[in-house]
Amino acid sequence: MSVFLPLLFASFAVTITSMPDHVQANFKRVFELLNIGVFGWLMIKLTSVVEDIIQINYQLSKADNIRERKLLTQLGFLKKLIIVLIGFMTISLILLSFDPVRRLGTGLLTSAGIAGIVVGLAAQQSIANLLAGLQLAFSQPIRIDDVLVLEGEFGRVEEITLTYVVLRIWDQRRMVLPLKYFIEKPFQNWTRSSSEILGTVYLYTDYTIPVDALREELNRILAATDLWDGKVAGLQVTDSKERTLELRVLVSAVSSGIAWDLRCLVREKLVTFIQQNYPNSLPKVRTELIGDFRS
Repeated sequence: MSVFLPLLFASFAVTITSMPDHVQANFKRVFELLNIGVFGWLMIKLTSVVEDIIQINYQLSKADNIRERKLLTQLGFLKKLIIVLIGFMTISLILLSFDPVRRLGTGLLTSAGIAGIVVGLAAQQSIANLLAGLQLAFSQPIRIDDVLVLEGEFGRVEEITLTYVVLRIWDQRRMVLPLKYFIEKPFQNWTRSSSEILGTVYLYTDYTIPVDALREELNRILAATDLWDGKVAGLQVTDSKERTLELRVLVSAVSSGIAWDLRCLVREKLVTFIQQNYPNSLPKVRTELIGDFRS
């Protein structure tokens, strides 16, 4: 505004000066072009102001942030699209203020059909990504800060642009994928409807393991940690193999990151409990010797 208002005032003031007409016309043309450019800049900055106001009222830092992630995903895509449209309109208005460009534009309209086909063929990947972005913004199979598992990697959606998605991998690497990927290929979204998630721990022990004692120890472990949300806790024998029993521990947490830490804690504590109290129940290989080996 500090640039736009003085330019607007100057464009009016130049008409009442005593300068010759051709000089006034040149100044008016310059002020007109500057006003168009600064007004476009002002509109772009206003979109950032609106985004900031919305982000203040909808924080991603809260535990259950499904609504916030949904809104901010749509907001981010729409902001980028609006900026592109404002920029295109601003440049178009500046160019159309020149008579040669205006006459050239009139001539180009006669061949717009052919030009449209050529541009469409050349930019079909970009157009496909743009349409995929519109679909992602409103159908929302993914959102900002969603936890995804794809291509063998685990990470969070860090950024959604007009053409690609940036995934922040757990070890701080970044995976960049085109928007079309999320329309055409399957992937796991761990926070699609809720940030709550179940964590699974598998243990393999000898048949002599006292399962009830392990269940009691699991309850003690969970009661002593803040990582568990208090909703789901269970230990079951899910398979009996030829040498070992398969035990599955199921626990719940408020988010995938906390669930990962809880799984590691439960696995470590239960293995330590078995080592200290039932070492003979660790997996073993049995051998039976038949015959007289005294000779």
